[in-house]
Amino acid sequence: MTNQQSVGAFTFVLHGHLPYVLSHGVWPHGMDWIFEAASECYLPLLDAFTALVEDGISPQVTLGLTPVLTEQLRHPGFVAGFDDYLAQRIAAAAENAREFRQQQQPLLERLALRWRDEFTGIRARFHDCYGTDIPAAFRQLMDDGHLEIITCAATHGYLPLLGDDTCVRAQIRQGVESYTRHYGRAPRGIWLPECAYRPAYAWKAPVEGAGPQRPVPRAGIEEILSDSGIQYFFVDTHLLMGGSTQGVYIERFGALKALWEQAHATPGGEPAHFDHSPYRPYYVSGKYDGPAVSFYTREERTGLQVWSGEHGYPGDGNYLDFHKKHYPGGHRYWKVTSATADLAEKLIYYPEDVEQRLDANAEHFAWLVETLLAEHPQPDAPAFLTAPYDTELFGHWWYEGPRWIYRTLKRLHDGGRVTLRTAGDYLEQHPPAVGVALPEGSWGQGGFHWIWLNEWTAWTWKEVYKAEETMRALARDFAHSEDATLRRLLRQTARELLLLESSDWQFLISTWSARDYAELRLQEHRDVFTRLAALARQYAASGVLDAADLAFLETEERRDDLFPTIDPAWWVDPAPTAV
Repeated sequence: MTNQQSVGAFTFVLHGHLPYVLSHGVWPHGMDWIFEAASECYLPLLDAFTALVEDGISPQVTLGLTPVLTEQLRHPGFVAGFDDYLAQRIAAAAENAREFRQQQQPLLERLALRWRDEFTGIRARFHDCYGTDIPAAFRQLMDDGHLEIITCAATHGYLPLLGDDTCVRAQIRQGVESYTRHYGRAPRGIWLPECAYRPAYAWKAPVEGAGPQRPVPRAGIEEILSDSGIQYFFVDTHLLMGGSTQGVYIERFGALKALWEQAHATPGGEPAHFDHSPYRPYYVSGKYDGPAVSFYTREERTGLQVWSGEHGYPGDGNYLDFHKKHYPGGHRYWKVTSATADLAEKLIYYPEDVEQRLDANAEHFAWLVETLLAEHPQPDAPAFLTAPYDTELFGHWWYEGPRWIYRTLKRLHDGGRVTLRTAGDYLEQHPPAVGVALPEGSWGQGGFHWIWLNEWTAWTWKEVYKAEETMRALARDFAHSEDATLRRLLRQTARELLLLESSDWQFLISTWSARDYAELRLQEHRDVFTRLAALARQYAASGVLDAADLAFLETEERRDDLFPTIDPAWWVDPAPTAV
């Protein structure tokens, strides 16, 4: 490390999340999603972080692992299925190699053997290095002081649009409980699903026929986080810096305009504006009595370098192309070639060509971080740059991504001008003195809620709101019952509600990436929830659960087997919140 003066601090913020897919299909939508992410993202990132530590470098990454993802990665069904998946990938690569040998294509044969060896190594490290427990391996890195794991809402529910504060609290409370159970401590930070935030104001449901149809007082998200002991979260740039990005979706969906106008009038604190700096944390101004909750802001210029497939590093023509695959097996043998090349124009991938590009991209990113921090000194603490990305970008969408992260962190460490620091550690050392009244919004296109609430998804929110009302009524009537069968019914009903609330279903519907699967999953959870709720009422009245209904309950307990300590009492109304 050189002896240059530090210009500030930096952390990668990686948000790892997948919806609950165990026992809900395999391919093309279902369990293969989590198998792909584990082999292509989570294990390669573990390898990168472990290699950095062995090199004497503490990566200080702020890593989000959502509760629903953690529950799946530690489930026996995942371990068994993952072994089978890796065996299939190894066998497919070997078969591809024989095919390419017969076709006298030595370059493709060499790549196929490379895939065979790579997946063989992944399987060996999964068992021998990480003991088949990926979250535990990340936890060990945290226990050793090398990264910080943060939590999320239980099933990634889209918090600003949930119909009642008890439902928001239940998502957060289950997220905190699950994190504490798996990682042995309370979480300091949280990734709000879709970076979606809502301040306190009189809210009504944005769809007709379900949920509050007249404005009712709602707590700001920060108040609910404070009640659960959360110290900080992350927002997209426009929520702090101002701008009018939300206008696109307001024009498309009139209900959003009314919501925005109400939220925009929220009093207290400094309004968001362009003079605020994204290189420091702020606390959220609001009317609540608990400890202040702080937030960090995504830095845009560094974000573009990684997110953009056209202008960013992943679009480099030498890197492995994501879209073109060889069947059977689905392995990839071609490079990006160019941003405009169609699948027929893709050239064969040369692994040797990417090493220089990885070094150049890591060098450029480190230079950019150093330059931005030097150009934006902060008056009362070191400037702090947070670079948030979806974890699944690295290794899945951008195959070389985990190696790029390794080289970038090594370059920043060796350069000596930037201190690597997790978000929680920075906040502990430099608590903010300035509060900001954040507007409502998310990272989604347009900056507001349109991706999750639009003409294709409005029906889903009607189902969510009806189920939430039903769950609250059941909780009020029976949450404290000591009857074991009734408690089983209520707990599984609560699990199905959390799964129904997942923001993934609306996202997949709106982006058309897996619309049929998402619609089917949402309807399945709605139907199971509805039947379980009716059975709970019936059993509470009669004390009888016949054999067919008991078999149904047992089937759903096995299929949607997560959150073992879920408590129906979380859905009992809290005291009204003053706004």
